[in-house]
Amino acid sequence: MGHREDLLAGAKRCLEEKGWSRTTARDIVAASGANLASIGYHYGSKDALMREALFASMGDWADDVQRSLEADAPAGEGPDTGLRERFEARWTRVLELFDKHQAVWRSQLEAILQVQNDPELRAAFGRAQPEGRQGLVGLIHGIDERDVDEETSRVMGSFYMTLVSGMVVQMAIDPDLMPSAHDLVEAMRRIVGDAPAAPDASAAPDAPTR
Repeated sequence: MGHREDLLAGAKRCLEEKGWSRTTARDIVAASGANLASIGYHYGSKDALMREALFASMGDWADDVQRSLEADAPAGEGPDTGLRERFEARWTRVLELFDKHQAVWRSQLEAILQVQNDPELRAAFGRAQPEGRQGLVGLIHGIDERDVDEETSRVMGSFYMTLVSGMVVQMAIDPDLMPSAHDLVEAMRRIVGDAPAAPDASAAPDAPTR
């Protein structure tokens, strides 16, 4: 790898080990093996490098979820699976990988708290929103994100992104209180009020365990 790639990898490592607020330019240099001058040369500033590292790390989480789903389809999911069942099965997998990437999510939460005082960071989050919404619809619906139309991305993608944001906050406070995918489906059923209760597969005596 060249210095640019080394810096990005070093910044991503710092996000995992030190978080958004505590990472310094010297930390990145130490983690990357590059030098201070190369940060300005390749990225313009330490802040710009950190922004790119944060969104790259969030992309790594999405890629990890996608690989997991491709390698091992969620239990109970088939070609005729309805959206409610698909949501529960795939959201369960999403939650399983939340813990693995929790350091990145904590860094994202730290960064979000800074957006009011950092217009460039706020703009970066704004630019990432459409792609993030589209990607989440693709993951949860089991389709190519390029096939997600604008209206579905706006409505469903915004909803999924709101769920992710809420999960990040809940995980930071107390991971043990995070709702399961089944809990989310049941809550939505009660709000809509016109769908039968979803069976809780985890409560069935002969339910397969992972």
